[in-house]
Amino acid sequence: MKKVDAIIKPFRLDDVRAALMEQGITGMTVTEVKGFGRQKGHTELYRGSEYVVDFLPKIKIEIVVTNDRVDACVEAIQQAARTGKIGDGKIFITPVERIIRIRTGEEDAEAL
Repeated sequence: MKKVDAIIKPFRLDDVRAALMEQGITGMTVTEVKGFGRQKGHTELYRGSEYVVDFLPKIKIEIVVTNDRVDACVEAIQQAARTGKIGDGKIFITPVERIIRIRTGEEDAEAL
């Protein structure tokens, strides 16, 4: 099993969720986060004063899927989140050793 973490632009969340649901992926954790990469923030004007916004608002999506569904999951996220502009985000894939559903005690694939 793999954990897929995707950092995307906030306004792309509904599109990404819909694309993942089309792939049969319904369980996910979504968190509002802030950060920057190559985008390096931007400057804004507020009441005549210019200031730098270093950390930009982003959305982090966390999904755990079986190994055979990783590529479909990643492709769905890429297609739905891509705008073609800097700051579209990143996808991280890491192995998951064990999953346990607290309520039933089910483990691994049954716990998804």
